[in-house]
Amino acid sequence: MDQPQSNDPATPQTPTLLSLDANALRERFVALGAKPFHAKIAREAVLQRGALEYAQITSLPAALRDTLARELPILSSRETDRRQSRDATTKLLLAFPRGAGRDATVEVVHIPPKDRESRKGATLCVSTQVGCPVACPFCASGRNGLVRNLEAHEILEQFVRGRAIGELGRSVVMGIGEPLLNYANLSSALDVVHDEMGIGARKITVSTVGFPERLRRIAPTKPRFQLAISLHTPFQEQRDVLVPAMKGVSIEDVLEAGDDWFEHTGREVTYEYVLLSGENDSVEHAERLALRVAGRRCSVNLIPFNPVDESGYRRPTQLSVDRFHAILAERGVVATVRWSRGMEGDAACGQLRVRALPQRAS
Repeated sequence: MDQPQSNDPATPQTPTLLSLDANALRERFVALGAKPFHAKIAREAVLQRGALEYAQITSLPAALRDTLARELPILSSRETDRRQSRDATTKLLLAFPRGAGRDATVEVVHIPPKDRESRKGATLCVSTQVGCPVACPFCASGRNGLVRNLEAHEILEQFVRGRAIGELGRSVVMGIGEPLLNYANLSSALDVVHDEMGIGARKITVSTVGFPERLRRIAPTKPRFQLAISLHTPFQEQRDVLVPAMKGVSIEDVLEAGDDWFEHTGREVTYEYVLLSGENDSVEHAERLALRVAGRRCSVNLIPFNPVDESGYRRPTQLSVDRFHAILAERGVVATVRWSRGMEGDAACGQLRVRALPQRAS
């Protein structure tokens, strides 16, 4: 199912706690002189409490913690930068080993609830690829193309680092990359997130540009997540420009795949629509979009464009956003407006990108 994307052949294969399944982890612990149950203690501490170092897992013997720290890293990534916005949104830059003294980087964003007294927990936005092959012109993530897919444990590491910041209530797979082009690894990671981290399927949303045949193959498996499809325009010629990877794929086929998704899973699709001033925020666009989705079991999520300097696009006015929203509502379309948080820290929707790091000395 996944589009072949070759990982760097020089990628180090050093096992980590998160790269081993439960059986392999027990075997590794026993080989290092531990008891089998010690593996379970360590895994639960990492996945459920966000422990990033063995020193934090005090229920393990001190000598074993020292041995594990030397012989079996918990994580493969390094946190190389951390930025916090005024609204407490935190963006991490993570570097994953890529071989030959180089690193592959992604960004992950922890968004706390607006109400600090809320018990709903934070939202975590995670990435699935280093770079993105879709190359939407208004999005920073695809500026440098695709470098490689993330491994399942590399996706999982983002959840662990997010949990280390604070309790997680939900997750959106809306960071760097196109999830359906790395679906096998994403699915493996989300199984652990669901089963062992305790984040329910209805609290996980995967955002894709909507490859119809892939969606039709996935839907019958009843995957453990909600689906969001990035539409951005109701006009075919314009979508070919705004979503280059989908050129030649009809909007109607994408919408029908969304209908099939509901039929198999019982879960309504959310259609995401980034509003670009003077491009796709007109009355005509709103009316045509309403016709496209009328009668379908879905909702529309309107996202006012978050500035990406080199894109040339502009954020619409509040008046334009309200008008667009009102037209959809008048025509019976369930729609919400999402004003993204973390914008001044380049942590908002569409602003995440692959960051270059200094080359390490060989």
